Amino acid sequence: MKHATRSTIRAIGLTAGLVVSQSATAEEFRWASSGDAHSLDPYYTVETFSGSLLLNVYEGLVRRNPKLELEPSLATSWEQTDPTTWVFHLREGVRFHDGDTFDAHDVVFSLERAKGTGSAIKAFFSSIVKAEATDPHTVTFTTSRPNPILPQEISAWAIMSKEWAEANGATQATAGGGEGENYTTTHANGTGPYIIESREPDVRTVFVRNPDWWESPTNNADTVVFDIIPNSATRVAALLSGDIDMVYNVPPESIDRLKAAPGLKVLEGPSLRTIYLGFDVDRPELTVSSVKGANPFKDIRVRQAISHVIDAEGIVRTVMRGQAVPIGMMAGPGVQGYFDDLAGRPAYDVEKAKALMVEAGYPDGFEVEMDCTNDRYIKDGDVCQAAAIMMAKIGIKVSLNAQSKTKVFPKIFAPNFDTPFYLLGWAPASYDIHSVYERLLYSRGKDPSKGTYNIGGFSNETLDALIDRIGSETDPATRNELIRQATIIAKEEYALLPLHQEAVVWAMKDAVQIEQYADAYLPFRLVSVE
Repeated sequence: MKHATRSTIRAIGLTAGLVVSQSATAEEFRWASSGDAHSLDPYYTVETFSGSLLLNVYEGLVRRNPKLELEPSLATSWEQTDPTTWVFHLREGVRFHDGDTFDAHDVVFSLERAKGTGSAIKAFFSSIVKAEATDPHTVTFTTSRPNPILPQEISAWAIMSKEWAEANGATQATAGGGEGENYTTTHANGTGPYIIESREPDVRTVFVRNPDWWESPTNNADTVVFDIIPNSATRVAALLSGDIDMVYNVPPESIDRLKAAPGLKVLEGPSLRTIYLGFDVDRPELTVSSVKGANPFKDIRVRQAISHVIDAEGIVRTVMRGQAVPIGMMAGPGVQGYFDDLAGRPAYDVEKAKALMVEAGYPDGFEVEMDCTNDRYIKDGDVCQAAAIMMAKIGIKVSLNAQSKTKVFPKIFAPNFDTPFYLLGWAPASYDIHSVYERLLYSRGKDPSKGTYNIGGFSNETLDALIDRIGSETDPATRNELIRQATIIAKEEYALLPLHQEAVVWAMKDAVQIEQYADAYLPFRLVSVE
């Protein structure tokens, strides 16, 4: 029988704190970012930053190494025993932070919770029909179709304690955009290498090493202090003054200064995240627009006009200061399904854009509101402002609603989808473009596990059919051809307007040893301070 108590959790945290204070080799790693995780519930959102932070506390069955290759975590091995069956063999001797033993029943429970009401990550499990605890250390997943990439799709899935969630009335998640909270919003209990010792949302979270972690640590960061510093200049100043050891999101205008500063270094690498514009193409009338009785974004010529008037190369050059690469499809190099010959963007052509607006019946343009974060992506507010200025050249007057991600995401994500026009970024957790199309472009309402982030309501039956086939095709050549067909449809329909792929740019003291992942994840277990 497993037992979970709050006093045990508290005791484990205090024990870890004592280890840090008494160890002669203990080191503290202090870092800052512009924004915080939305919640401590790992099923609250699919946002990369929140997932990265929480996967230091929780763990998945599998994880990725710095080359983004899969490796064992809570599962030691796995195999596909037939086209619709995957078997995962679990690691023995693992305990949650409250002392409970991890076993197959926690995996089965976590699947039910992840697929259930309130979960924002249910789409990752769209192919899984059921999970069965064959024995305490074996879980068998049955899928509705052959799924050749299931391990990749669940690489960021955090496993939770069944008994802890039940004891605290948190068997269901509360997704972003939903109402209410539960115990897991402000409390965490994983199996991971770090325990949350204290937390002030949007201010500071302190992590301490889990003394009972199943893997022998190779780093020396026994305490990790995470500060939220929204102002970019203040973040940079904190690093330059030595108050923090690392800045997670470096403003492009500060990169040269940080490179020249003694005792500091800047790590730059390609990212898997694509920044894109999206439109409400579903409502008969936009929620905030000067056009009444019609929705101009339903006209493909308007979407095409915007694609021609947005100078993505100019945005990369002047706003991003070169810390991005223009792209014309929803995935870049490093993602399965990227095609170099399909990655080009529409030519910047203001006159063609004006002609398209005339053809669509909007020679003088129109007014529309645009939702944009100002603390999530690199220079996101500035990118939106630049796009708005460019769109004014064809008469589209954009009223920019730039806010913190904690306000924007609940507004525009399910169940509200309350936005006429928006900017977002997306990096596929599976590193396969199928998840991009299945999450962002599959027709909303056809399948509750698909189209979960189809904010604009785009729908194309031919594309839906291709997405379904891609999800079950096991022959690589055939699958690539299906992906190619889907990509062509998405581009020709201007379903979304990709702008650029961000770079991952971190700045830190020379004393910090760290692994930079292309997916922007930051595993504390690989951080050391000399």
